[in-house]
Amino acid sequence: MGSPGDVLRPRGEPYARSRENPFFNGLLGGDTKSIGMDSAFDFPVNGSGRGISRSASDIGDIRGRNFVLDASKRVANFPAEDSFSDVLEPFALPSSGLKSKAGRSTSFSFQSVQSESSVGLDDQNSSPDSNFSSNEERESFHVLDISQRSFAERKSYTVNTGKSSLLRIPLPQSAASFYNGVSPLMEIVESCQGIKTLNLYLKERRDDVSAGVPGRFLHVVIGQDGSDVGSLAATIMYAFYLNETLGDDHICTVPVINMRRADFGSHVDLKWLLNSCQIDEASLVFIDEIDLSYYNLFGSLRLVLVSGHKIPPKQEALKEAVVEIFSCRKGESVYPWVRDVTFAQDCSSCTLLAEKFALTFPQILAGQGFSRLLLSGILLETANLSLPHCTSKDKYMATLLIHGAGRFGCDGLYQILRYKMYDVSDLKVTEILRKDFKKWTRIGNPDTAGLRFPVSHVGMSSIGMPVGQLLDHEDSSTQEIKLFQQLEKLRVLTIVSGYYDVDKNFKREILVSAESVELKKNILHFFNSNASQLPLKVLPLPGLRNEMSAFEIDKFTSRKNVERLLEEFGNTLKG
Repeated sequence: MGSPGDVLRPRGEPYARSRENPFFNGLLGGDTKSIGMDSAFDFPVNGSGRGISRSASDIGDIRGRNFVLDASKRVANFPAEDSFSDVLEPFALPSSGLKSKAGRSTSFSFQSVQSESSVGLDDQNSSPDSNFSSNEERESFHVLDISQRSFAERKSYTVNTGKSSLLRIPLPQSAASFYNGVSPLMEIVESCQGIKTLNLYLKERRDDVSAGVPGRFLHVVIGQDGSDVGSLAATIMYAFYLNETLGDDHICTVPVINMRRADFGSHVDLKWLLNSCQIDEASLVFIDEIDLSYYNLFGSLRLVLVSGHKIPPKQEALKEAVVEIFSCRKGESVYPWVRDVTFAQDCSSCTLLAEKFALTFPQILAGQGFSRLLLSGILLETANLSLPHCTSKDKYMATLLIHGAGRFGCDGLYQILRYKMYDVSDLKVTEILRKDFKKWTRIGNPDTAGLRFPVSHVGMSSIGMPVGQLLDHEDSSTQEIKLFQQLEKLRVLTIVSGYYDVDKNFKREILVSAESVELKKNILHFFNSNASQLPLKVLPLPGLRNEMSAFEIDKFTSRKNVERLLEEFGNTLKG
């Protein structure tokens, strides 16, 4: 019995790569109308059009500015009707970029095409056209569908031109950037079926929450307080996975982001990631948009903890509703009544989730946006696969999801996410202060009815820039700092700064903003009494209010020491 290769070519004949399909003939001959597309790219052609010969200089020209500008103008003229479906705005432009004069986008899609080498494996006597149709049909419907939902990929693309917000990020070289250019002015964004299904799920669950989840148990997947990329990705993806696999109509599985929606705007990295993955941020449910205690009161709440073994302190009263813990470390104590516990085995939580999808819905990982969300969590939780505790499973799954990195490559995607974590150029002062903020709560004095309520007198914001740069960020920076302090109802706000100067020396500074001048004197006296732990050196900055003072502190003084001192001072305040 002959091998499949015998069907493709007689024995003894040399192998010749063929491009007989009309799609390729149209590209090589310049007749793109035969494949339903206007000519968008001028490929270097040699000879009769049966082969493509490109020199190193040709490749260099493709990477050049002239090609990008010319191609972007031509592709922008593609008819929008050729798209299978509309896609969301691209990750390289702000939400308003597509409507401005600076950039334009067009949707189009490619049909699945195959060369002659894929024809005739099943029937030697069948024609190429019939085999092409059968192969295309088989490709469209060969889907592993456990939950009666199809994740088969029908991809569409959006071409965007204009200035990219990523141009100022020094991206490393990658194979993808070699062919597309390091900072192209034209960008092709892929839309996948998996993300469309995910967005539909998120919208349906938000509608269920708005309706009060009638007649069903509320199955909430929640991460730790103040979500990072890994926690956000794991929360969304595990809730989606449970929804697809449980198949219980009496359970409403909802991912809840453990931060206020107002605080989400200060997390530039999270917003960029959701936008680049084309995930609808408006369909997410944040912790301040759902009253979990209400559902717990009536016994309909079930909690699934992600990336941690204990429920965050703010939700401590709901701990008895915990029914599952996903991705906690071995040796960590868990609640004794929880029997469904998944240990991380020293790998990323997103690695565990990627493995689950690969075993259950492998075809959904072919989508760029879907794989990018999981890949981003793995890269950040393992410092681009470089940490000592990074496992071989982390590396394997990152390789499996490498399509999610797109033209940036894994190194470039990691670099972008790291840059976005500290990018505050487009944020207001109040958003910068809220980005990494915490306050200490204690029980206050009894009121006229004899009731005691929790109060917060002291708070701390951490920033990655000099205090002077924060004050110069806006013309009214000092007023914005006081406004933030009043909104959080703090008597003392301390801003802790850690950054590297031009000589790459690490420095740490603090700014103290008190409710009054007298209270400022009290806290400075408290700091001076602990000078061995917090040595202060006055930092003369113009424009400070009377109740504010700035200091340079020892670079070896950690934030933990500052937090401990602030907590001690807060306990001395009355009220």
